Amino acid sequence: MNDQPYHIPALLDATIKGLDIKPDGTYVDVTFGGGGHSRAIMRQLGGEGRLLSFDQDADAMANAIDDPRFTFVYGNFRFLRNFLRFYDAPQVDGILADLGVSFHHFDDPERGFSFRFDGPLDMRMNRRAEHSAAWLLANASEEELTRMFTLYGELRQGKRLARAIVKERDNSPVDTVERLIDLSRPFIDKRREKKELAQVFQALRIEVNGEMEALQAFLRQTLEVLKPGGRLAIITYHSLEDRLVKNFMRTGNLDGQLRQDFYGRNLSPLRLLTSKPIIPDDDEIESNPRSRSAKLRIAEKI
Repeated sequence: MNDQPYHIPALLDATIKGLDIKPDGTYVDVTFGGGGHSRAIMRQLGGEGRLLSFDQDADAMANAIDDPRFTFVYGNFRFLRNFLRFYDAPQVDGILADLGVSFHHFDDPERGFSFRFDGPLDMRMNRRAEHSAAWLLANASEEELTRMFTLYGELRQGKRLARAIVKERDNSPVDTVERLIDLSRPFIDKRREKKELAQVFQALRIEVNGEMEALQAFLRQTLEVLKPGGRLAIITYHSLEDRLVKNFMRTGNLDGQLRQDFYGRNLSPLRLLTSKPIIPDDDEIESNPRSRSAKLRIAEKI
């Protein structure tokens, strides 16, 4: 491990401004991590305000905020509604989700999230989860691996990479970062090696953690727990997430189909406040290069 901070929050000022925080409101940060966004929300709250912050990784507990207005929720945001009921906060004024992976995860070789360090292929955000990335590569079918690499990694050679993994795993397990890199290299463009390796690892991480399914479950529940006038702010980092979030905020459903009444009026329960995503400026990218792919979208419940 190095001295890298647990995480530097992306688009911090724009996110806090977009949430339009009321001092006496109740807010939710479903991706606590290092607590950067949560601490910024806390600074806007008065004595009657409240913040509940989710994280499924036990490591994040060490960053919990010592304040009676703060509640750390050790769990996955796919169970948003149930946890909010449990903590007596069934309706809230704002919800934030930063869907990026914390520096803490990328920079820990033992977690296996990054191709920069050799180590075990784990990739579980929740270490209590049953199956690691190595288990998935050892047990998934060629068809399942092809779907994963082409859909979640958007890799043109996803099918060939999947076939190579299935062929080679009987000879030697694909259970370390270096082993996966070695198998991937013949199927990636050397001119774009870092980008395409990142796509390989992204696909595997998304599958291991069920990220797209969790995001869909979370989005559906936001409509139930947000008060009228409540804000939803979501930061995405890849096109699959961003497309899903944009369409949901525009239409209020996961299929992206805009419903209208007899008079042609929009029936979406959300009003999209960002016609285009908010992205980091040059200064933020220079100080935090990992923020370069961040996109912030904000909606308000009608």
